[in-house]
Amino acid sequence: MGLIIYIRCFNGIVLREALRFIHQRERFFSALVRPLVWLGIFSAGFRSVPGVAIIPPYETYITYEVYIAPGLVAMIQLFNGMQSSLSMVYDREMGSMKTMLVSPIPRWFLIVSKLLAGVFVSILQVYAFLLIASFWDIIPPISGYFTILPALIFSGLMLGALGMFLSSAIKQLENFAGVMNFVIFPMFFASSALYPLWKIEETSEWLYYVCFYNPFTYAVEIIRFALYSQFNLEYFLGICAFSFLFLTLAIIGYDPSRGSMQKKGGK
Repeated sequence: MGLIIYIRCFNGIVLREALRFIHQRERFFSALVRPLVWLGIFSAGFRSVPGVAIIPPYETYITYEVYIAPGLVAMIQLFNGMQSSLSMVYDREMGSMKTMLVSPIPRWFLIVSKLLAGVFVSILQVYAFLLIASFWDIIPPISGYFTILPALIFSGLMLGALGMFLSSAIKQLENFAGVMNFVIFPMFFASSALYPLWKIEETSEWLYYVCFYNPFTYAVEIIRFALYSQFNLEYFLGICAFSFLFLTLAIIGYDPSRGSMQKKGGK
């Protein structure tokens, strides 16, 4: 197949996701309201905490809401990744996903195109959140609004691939809605979104390792560094590794022949 076929396929998937996002305005607001509510609560309940709210390379104490802002940004991307994967479950029930997967286009290309479309939507939501968050004095350096973009792409791909993998293993729409809440909240709270890892290690060693190996932590930290024009190789490599793992599992999970063989085995 020629390059034009792939471009048309990619444009069709991205356009379909964009139109779905435009027509589902509640999806946009639901992704913003939750972190904004939490931001309002945290900003009212906490103040500058010595030894906690430090963002490199600035060795100064900052307000708690500024510290947790990257975690809320990553939460928007996680929520959007789950919402995008929820549409995959719906499409599979309606039959449109099966039609797309049995097309001559490679399965990996279809899934990656879907992921990129979801990442594009999540980036729009993140910048809308940062604009509103400026009213809480969450104003990073001007360069941070540009340097955060690559971090949003990589973290969005990882979190979207996670949602894609989960959707490949769940067959019914109702079950996936429950799994979303089961995944989103534990991943958020058991990460460095609310407190730095070194502070968690002082409190509980086993919780530290849970947070350290949590993929969401890597998304939070790479966004936190990028928001202040910094780059951390360790977290970047971690995101690449998790992205490759989740994407591989998603591609395997959406194998149409695998589903057919399972049905035949069940008979």
